[in-house]
Amino acid sequence: MRIGSEEAGRWPIARSAGGAGGISVGGARTQGSSRRSERRLIRAAQDGSEEALEGLFRRHWPLAHRAAYLVVRDAAAAEDIAQESFLSALRALDGFDRRRPFGPWLHRIVVNRAIDWSRARKLRGEVSAEVEERPEPASLGAPMRTAAFSEDVGDALAGLDPERRAIVVMRYLLEFTPGEIAEALDLPRGTVNSRLRRALDQLGERLGSEEA
Repeated sequence: MRIGSEEAGRWPIARSAGGAGGISVGGARTQGSSRRSERRLIRAAQDGSEEALEGLFRRHWPLAHRAAYLVVRDAAAAEDIAQESFLSALRALDGFDRRRPFGPWLHRIVVNRAIDWSRARKLRGEVSAEVEERPEPASLGAPMRTAAFSEDVGDALAGLDPERRAIVVMRYLLEFTPGEIAEALDLPRGTVNSRLRRALDQLGERLGSEEA
């Protein structure tokens, strides 16, 4: 399967309270009949079915975009990151083992690209206020917020550095285990646990101060 840059335009663009407990777990992992359905889509996509490709896109775009946005806090960048990640995954789909879930593979690409984008922005010396002028569009944000993070938790995440944001997003939105996060980000598991614990402490402080 070959996906060219000219094809990118064909893809459609699609209240918690009280500390770290304010993060609820989303449904990132597919199970049972949904997993079997996804395997059929992947098989058909590997055979060249455009309908199957669109089915994979519709299934995984909202969560991929949401994860990218929570890490980079820039709607335009999140859209680009999610779409480029999806196209990258599709280009490599011929070699994909369909016994594996597609979502975690795609989300690993998304989060790593989001971290790279955030680091590049920091090197360019952009200030956070400039990013905040480009918020998540209401048309996309409202439905996606129901996926796993409330609006106030998403806002509190903005106060963390991108690496900690990414770990929280991977753990609680995408439902990666600490070991999977460590593998995806090429970090020691102890580093992941430490960053996650500190991130949750920071979120708890921020959410608690908003309630006071």
